[in-house]
Amino acid sequence: MSYSPYPQWQPWQQGHGGPQPWGGQAGPPMRASHADRERAVDVLRAGYGEGRLEKPEFDRRVERAYAARTVGELALLVADLPQGPVPHAVPAVPAVPAVFLPAPRARVNGKAVASAVCGGLCLVTFGLTGIPAVVLGHAARAEIARTGEEGDGLALTGLALGWLANAAWAVLMFLSFALAVAFG
Repeated sequence: MSYSPYPQWQPWQQGHGGPQPWGGQAGPPMRASHADRERAVDVLRAGYGEGRLEKPEFDRRVERAYAARTVGELALLVADLPQGPVPHAVPAVPAVPAVFLPAPRARVNGKAVASAVCGGLCLVTFGLTGIPAVVLGHAARAEIARTGEEGDGLALTGLALGWLANAAWAVLMFLSFALAVAFG
């Protein structure tokens, strides 16, 4: 009965503990460099740090890695270990808790904006945009009540300016009619 220092078969053992040739190679085996050996030892250290290897097995594999002559021997030493960090499922956590995020703003009603613009232009257009300001203001307020959009203040501004412009036109027309009748 021969004594084997390895209590169970490992993928990097063959027969009495010798390395197996790497099956993926065609032609002569490639010689291992110092960097290849260090990479294999790094993988072994990561496996040991993650608890995948016991201390005696880790020590044996590191010793074999530094004694390896070919890349195939190194590949067999780390064949049963992950070759990089193993991804862990991380629960999706938002970067900022929802409590601290700003509340989403409702969009502003477009007709309310148009009503305010038409109401503001009443001064420049001598009241010609007063009627569109009133029509758009009433339509915007109805939509705002139905959809919950913002812009009620803009609609009210357009309504007020539009009614003022229409009232000014009505007063101007009444005065001109009264003057025409009185003088003529």
